[in-house]
Amino acid sequence: MSTPTTLTVLVAAGLAIGMSVPAGAEVKQATPDTMVSVNVAEVRAAPAAVYRAIGQVSQWWNGEHTWSGSAANLSMDVRAGGCFCEQWAAGSVEHGRVILAQQDDTVRLNAALGPMQDLAVAAVLNFKLTPAGEGTRIEVTYRVSGTPSHGLDKLAPIVDKVIGEQTARLARFVDK
Repeated sequence: MSTPTTLTVLVAAGLAIGMSVPAGAEVKQATPDTMVSVNVAEVRAAPAAVYRAIGQVSQWWNGEHTWSGSAANLSMDVRAGGCFCEQWAAGSVEHGRVILAQQDDTVRLNAALGPMQDLAVAAVLNFKLTPAGEGTRIEVTYRVSGTPSHGLDKLAPIVDKVIGEQTARLARFVDK
């Protein structure tokens, strides 16, 4: 991906799509070298259904946030060491690697998503599933650490919107 700057790409992507963010979205921490975003959604489905849906990433991730432009090229093997990958005719990318798969409870990935890869940051994307009445509370936390030169405090609102959009799309997919 050749772009003027990572910040430019993230800001343009965030502004271009006019995303909706779940009511439970919040940037919990934003400093030049650290950001923590938490997005929450509640669904009618049981934790087991949500856990299975996470692995069907091509069905709910927005294709505008892929390298190929198509979510159909995404896959996720929900097991430790499994790849959250994208493959298309002109290339492939590992978006993340599953580091914890606890059935019906947690899926955690080492995942410097999109332009974050070029920043060489450390990033963890965590899906925590908690029973909530007849349904499930989905809490998606994205933690990113780098150096002060990364300006993560400036990127945090845009990244939070992108993760919030994916959280909302997962919730809609599960509840359809």
